[in-house]
Amino acid sequence: MKKIAIPALLAFAFLAILGAQAQPSSTPDPALIQHHVNVLTQKLGLSTTQQQQATTIFTNAMTAQKSVHDQMHAAHQTLQTAISNNDAATIDQAANNIGNLTAQSVSIHAKSQAAFRQILNPQQQSTYTQMIQQHGGPGFGHHGGPPPF
Repeated sequence: MKKIAIPALLAFAFLAILGAQAQPSSTPDPALIQHHVNVLTQKLGLSTTQQQQATTIFTNAMTAQKSVHDQMHAAHQTLQTAISNNDAATIDQAANNIGNLTAQSVSIHAKSQAAFRQILNPQQQSTYTQMIQQHGGPGFGHHGGPPPF
């Protein structure tokens, strides 16, 4: 039962943070970031300093993701208009833009994960690696997709 509860809790925290990304807001939700840090603290035994560093890392990542999310929304609107107008050139431009924004999102997530790993001691890194492997990759079951933060 405990093996199932840990992945479920981590997945919930990740999805809650992703959900915050989808919400129209100019700043990351501190409560969601704090919840994520609390879960990681419980599972990894983060020190107070590590908690502060993680909060900063995840806040910065969510802020960057918000910008990409807003641009992605606009790109999808452009794509839909181009489809309606049968505008092949604009479809190609919008598709390329969406691809670039997706790459940016993946990069932001990967960099935040790399920065987070750097604040962990070797034992915590090992535990964190196991947690990620149990959830299908750095995107916690989303195959390394845009993250949590």
